[in-house]
Amino acid sequence: MGTLIFLIIIILIVVIFIMIRNNIVKNENATKRAWADVASFERQKVKILDDLQPLIDRYGEFEQTTMTQISALRQNILNLNSDKQDVRQLEQIEQQTSQLLKGIHVQVEAYPELKANEIYQKLMHEITEQNENVGAAISIFNRNVEHFNNSIQIFPNNVVNGLTLNRKALKPFQDHVMNNGFDYKPNFHG
Repeated sequence: MGTLIFLIIIILIVVIFIMIRNNIVKNENATKRAWADVASFERQKVKILDDLQPLIDRYGEFEQTTMTQISALRQNILNLNSDKQDVRQLEQIEQQTSQLLKGIHVQVEAYPELKANEIYQKLMHEITEQNENVGAAISIFNRNVEHFNNSIQIFPNNVVNGLTLNRKALKPFQDHVMNNGFDYKPNFHG
């Protein structure tokens, strides 16, 4: 009878161990998928930028800096690896996008005929919509990073992770420009 209880306890421990390990893998895969979604939405911006550039080219006096910014942003987006999470590069892309849009809005004021152009308005709407999609994808990515990090840091998951997978905590996306606008800074321990 004692042997049977001992075997049941061992089997139960093994099953729990396997369930914890599988949960860590599931959370890691969800994070990878969420990152791929972020990269995919970023790449869709390239299509819009490709349509925007010829329209802006028609206005020869339009600043060359804007054209350079479009090219740099396009290249940075194309270099974004959908398999390897690079939050710093994503932060740079989001900052470039914000600067480009601000620059375009300021410069368009000097070209009322461009501002009234239906194609321009459509492209600006598409860029705004795409930025909203990217923001939603980043939010999902950050939530998945939180779940994954929790799954490898809480006990007994951290023991299972250390013995089998040895995964490290992932860094979530942070909008440093937005964060600098807040006076309140939470006092997290870590």
